[in-house]
Amino acid sequence: MSGALDVLQMKEEDVLKFLAAGIHLGGTNLDFQMEQYIYKRKSDGIYIINLKRTWEKLLLAARTIVAIENPADVSVISSRNTGQRAVLKFAAATGATPIAGHFTPGTFTNQIQAAFREPRPLVVTDPRADHQPLMEASYVNLPTIALCDTDCPLHYVDIAIPRNNKGAHSVGLMWWMLAQEVLHMHGTISCEHLREVMPDLYFYRDPEEIEKEEQAAAEKAVTKEEFQGEQTVPAPEFSATQPEGADGSEGGRCPLCLFSSSLLKTGVLSLPRETGVQLPLLRSLNG
Repeated sequence: MSGALDVLQMKEEDVLKFLAAGIHLGGTNLDFQMEQYIYKRKSDGIYIINLKRTWEKLLLAARTIVAIENPADVSVISSRNTGQRAVLKFAAATGATPIAGHFTPGTFTNQIQAAFREPRPLVVTDPRADHQPLMEASYVNLPTIALCDTDCPLHYVDIAIPRNNKGAHSVGLMWWMLAQEVLHMHGTISCEHLREVMPDLYFYRDPEEIEKEEQAAAEKAVTKEEFQGEQTVPAPEFSATQPEGADGSEGGRCPLCLFSSSLLKTGVLSLPRETGVQLPLLRSLNG
């Protein structure tokens, strides 16, 4: 399907992204119509999807979407939580019309209701969860594209992109890949800027997990502030005044002074009387 153009060939970085997101990991059940996309079966019963067939069907789906003159005529649907964020991001990037969440029955068939629309192609995230829009698309002869797992039925599906549609990372990465290929074929972005938008923006995140992460970050910040506050507490002021006898002597006098005074009293040390000179230190001590 990719032809001889090197720019449309699957690159090594694309394969690494597929493997990191687990797109090649199918389920333990296999629908007979999905058997053609299976590479082999592991010892634990999990089917391995052929990534070459996944890439070929991805390019075919991108060519189908690019062939539509008005991008708003492309309807992308995801009723499961794991694909709603990816659908909205895909619609914002390509100009498609998203339906994230509950699909109102009769949207494609009942002209009376306000939500009625007539899209050209229809892209769904899961044929099992989005069976209602697939059935209505068959009534009005709409071409359909579906991201299918190994156990998905292919009823009313025209183009099936085989991949793991249970994991949040695999769903987000596949919608990101499809958006990048559509923009590339439209000429909106070049090969050099093909991977500037990170696929993380298409990943679903549980609100409860986000709240837990925010609480953990807040607690960590509070703990860090308390630790820094303890480090910056000023030390108590040091007073140079010492109480009497704090230096270990009697009466607050130094041991040298006491020793000199005792020598004067016993007569061992005498002051020179001829000259009348008195030592200032001894005078102060003797006085």
